[in-house]
Amino acid sequence: MTTASAPRLEEITAENLDAALGIRVRPGQEHAVAPVVKSLAEAYVHPGVAWPRLIVDDGRPVGFLMAFFDIDWYEDGSVRRSGLWRLNIAAGEQGRGYGRFAVESVAAEIRRRGGTRLYVTWHPGPDGPENFYLGLGFHKNGETSGDQTVGVLGLT
Repeated sequence: MTTASAPRLEEITAENLDAALGIRVRPGQEHAVAPVVKSLAEAYVHPGVAWPRLIVDDGRPVGFLMAFFDIDWYEDGSVRRSGLWRLNIAAGEQGRGYGRFAVESVAAEIRRRGGTRLYVTWHPGPDGPENFYLGLGFHKNGETSGDQTVGVLGLT
């Protein structure tokens, strides 16, 4: 981060909803992550599972994340997972450490809830976030979710 303040997460409220909805990734990245409005709609229909948060630094919104906790990954009850569902860092704020902060924040919340792994999916390709996630220590686990690569980060 380039500012002296520390970024923080805020629960989405009526007061910061417009700020959250205003988060836009760089042109050319829209295909790789759903807009915040879709994430908030999904959070509404998945209460208790979705954990949407606005990333704020020095009073300004810089990003949005949504985590998921203890979901039935295969819809048959055989595997439960927690992880990062969405990460949208504002176009002008990318490259300043906010993505790392977001992943570390989700990891801390999963640990707090007793979890030992953080899962994420990403669109493969040269303009996707694969290098970002691999650089943070995620490993491809050989799975896909739809057309996305599945990565996992051990939290022990």
